[in-house]
Amino acid sequence: MSNVQVLPLLEPESAAPCCPPLTERPLTAVEAERTAVMFKALGDPVRLRLFSLIASHEGGEACVCDISDVGVSQPTVSHHLKKLREAGLLTSQRRGTWVYYRVAPAVLAAMGQLLTSAAGA
Repeated sequence: MSNVQVLPLLEPESAAPCCPPLTERPLTAVEAERTAVMFKALGDPVRLRLFSLIASHEGGEACVCDISDVGVSQPTVSHHLKKLREAGLLTSQRRGTWVYYRVAPAVLAAMGQLLTSAAGA
């Protein structure tokens, strides 16, 4: 019998991007605030690198043990991963003693859509 405990995915504290392409219409104040939180989280080079490591990892998820070698201490890695989760960019799941991270569903597509031209523009 295995002692591995699988917990459900933790929901990020803010929703995934919801906005139309920037060229379609101006963002509302709420949309701008939500989007700025995500871009602010990605504005740190260590966070951007962690996000990239997770997004490009085989199987679309990465154990914290596989991505912690980014030139900062483990507590700092944990802090940056927490900020990415709070911004709605990552989800996490604990399996035994390890935590596995995954890019939140639809985040990359939604962020890409935000930065593309509207149809016919």
